[in-house]
Amino acid sequence: MVGEGVLHMCLLAPQVAKVLIINRRSTGIHHPKLTEILHADFMNVEALSEVVRGYDACFFCLGVSSVGMKEATYYQLTYELTIGFARLLSNQNSNMTFCYVSGAGTYHSENGRLMWARIKGKTERALLQLPFKSVYLFRPAIIIPIPGLQNTLKFYKFFGWLLPVLKVLWPNSICSLRAVGKAMIAAAINGYKSNILQVNDIKLIAATL
Repeated sequence: MVGEGVLHMCLLAPQVAKVLIINRRSTGIHHPKLTEILHADFMNVEALSEVVRGYDACFFCLGVSSVGMKEATYYQLTYELTIGFARLLSNQNSNMTFCYVSGAGTYHSENGRLMWARIKGKTERALLQLPFKSVYLFRPAIIIPIPGLQNTLKFYKFFGWLLPVLKVLWPNSICSLRAVGKAMIAAAINGYKSNILQVNDIKLIAATL
């Protein structure tokens, strides 16, 4: 859902000249500034080294839920996959800004009760060590989807009516998917005061675009 929304905002943004998306299956989206590459094995990305060269930013939105998943599998799909792809990009684009969709509640250290938060935290710290121009770690919580997109999670289809209530009760824990996309673009263009962007940071920087 997040990846589709960020792509949607990139295609709308006049500041974005060209978009490359790398997917396991086609999005079915056609746009003059969009190039799509299908790649089956994200654990083996060396074959992509030439096609990813020359880009200013990567908006990394790939991720899986940890619900019902063993820690070893979640570690592979979250830490190993992300860092493997990020290393490839940093080797090809030293002037690239890397924006990573993490999550609210991610731990700063590897100590903590929640498995997913420990692994996300380790992934964040490893990304900050790579030789990118900048790394920004986005930690949204509840995200308001963009109407009309295909990959809205079922939760939102059944409980979307609750979003206005949640927005009143927990305004610092909810932002729109439009804001996430705009915030990534703005961070890539102008930077931000912090490497970690919580919900309020996402709203603040999105408003500058």
